[in-house]
Amino acid sequence: MSTGLFEVPPPINEPVRGYAPGSPERESLERRIQELAREPTEAPMFIGGREVRSGKTFEQPRPHRHREAAAIVHGAEAEHVSQAIEAALAVREEWASFPWEDRIAIFLRAADMVAGRWRDTMNAATIAGQSKSVHQAEIEAACELCDFLRFNAHFAEQIYRDQPISSDGIWNRLDYRPLEGFVLAVTPFNFTAIAANLPTAPAMLGNVVVWKPSEKQALSAHYFMEVLRACGLPDGVINLVHGDGAIAAGVATTHPEFAGLHFTGSASVLQDLWKKVGSNIGTYRNYPRIVAESGGKDFIVAHPSAEVESLIVALGRGAFEYQGQKCSAASRAYIPRSFWPRVEEGIRDLASEITMGDVEDLSSFMGAVIDGGAFGRHRDAIEQARADGLELIAGGGTDDSEGWFVEPTVLRTDDPRHDLMERELFGPILTVFVYDDAKWSETLELVDSTSPYGLTGAVFSRDRRAVREADRRLRYAAGNFYVNDKPTGAIVGQQPFGGARGSGTNDKAGSFMNLVRWISPRAIKETHEPALDWRYPHMG
Repeated sequence: MSTGLFEVPPPINEPVRGYAPGSPERESLERRIQELAREPTEAPMFIGGREVRSGKTFEQPRPHRHREAAAIVHGAEAEHVSQAIEAALAVREEWASFPWEDRIAIFLRAADMVAGRWRDTMNAATIAGQSKSVHQAEIEAACELCDFLRFNAHFAEQIYRDQPISSDGIWNRLDYRPLEGFVLAVTPFNFTAIAANLPTAPAMLGNVVVWKPSEKQALSAHYFMEVLRACGLPDGVINLVHGDGAIAAGVATTHPEFAGLHFTGSASVLQDLWKKVGSNIGTYRNYPRIVAESGGKDFIVAHPSAEVESLIVALGRGAFEYQGQKCSAASRAYIPRSFWPRVEEGIRDLASEITMGDVEDLSSFMGAVIDGGAFGRHRDAIEQARADGLELIAGGGTDDSEGWFVEPTVLRTDDPRHDLMERELFGPILTVFVYDDAKWSETLELVDSTSPYGLTGAVFSRDRRAVREADRRLRYAAGNFYVNDKPTGAIVGQQPFGGARGSGTNDKAGSFMNLVRWISPRAIKETHEPALDWRYPHMG
């Protein structure tokens, strides 16, 4: 057994590779994409270190070629979820007793494996199964995933080092215990890195986890679980079950050892889960922790002093990267009338130049939306906008013959409270309201009050007084607020991510604030010379 005050290597954000034509990294990734395309990957569950095949399988399609399966996935029945819970609880005490540096060493190794020999696999699986462009896959399935693991290790060390003061004759200490029970991690389709972070962050702090990824992210979840197995994570610490989230949640939230929920998904699903927890609150050993992010209706508001060229780029990238399927994507914009014609022309040109297609051709900027349900919602929203008299500025086309493709679309409304200014669409649709230049303050009120969400937002202005006013008036409208930049692309360790209102509990993934939710501290007071007389001096 080693002793010492160990220090985690200082974390540095993983460098992003460019994948330029002819580059070695591009050729290597293209080979891995071709290997995954030969036949669908079989994705079993992993329970207590065993591969579990239920025989109740479903296909995860390639969204850009939806007749082809990226994976054949074994879905869980209630019995499998129960088995995963019991497998986790069976190793809970042993895992909690691991020295913290031994736990962290496993996840630091996982980060280096993703950055190295597993990089092509994680990127290729994300491209194939989630229809991400090579750049969108690289920045998160490789880089952000590594960043979460390395920075969380650093934050965990910081937490453990935070100890109380001690007075003469007393030694005070804090014991940072994991939660008593198991954590359920329910993860989304759109970010492989988020899907990896939600089970590993609690596990790093000594918790055991049941992980239920999105059915539409099963392929990359499968390979990340392979990474965890390869780097030596003990059996049962993280148990992966696929399939219907309602089954997993129903079993987990009725178990007396349910200790926490780590969730990213829609607001409606979060509310349903919260109700389940509330209705069972008397059955639990402890009050469960709920850490959740639940979407947004994110804004860009431009002041009349804004630089038009950078604003147009921010609108385009913020709204259309990864088909707008980011909880941080720009989906509503407020533009001054004085330069709206220039913005209109610029965003129309930008949208028309975007390359959209099969993302396994690495030259594509955009791929397909995730499934037929999403495609139908976006198609219907565009059709309803036309019926409501909104002006179509760009795009508007949809085609599901080969893949679920929705063109980058810009709509203009004269009603700042139109449904498309309020409702989260999660697609490549940007709705613009043009305001009178003199109504800057009134427009800020609209931005703040129109949507129930509070995740991300951006202000563009060269006037510092306008920036200050926006910062003050929109303080609760966005948990991540950007000045002269698009409202997407938060980097671990630089912009801790999360929002409040309808966007979740704002526990800031990518910071120590998330990790402290997965501990239950115990204060220890040790007295060196205990009192020998019960009397106090005031008694005379």
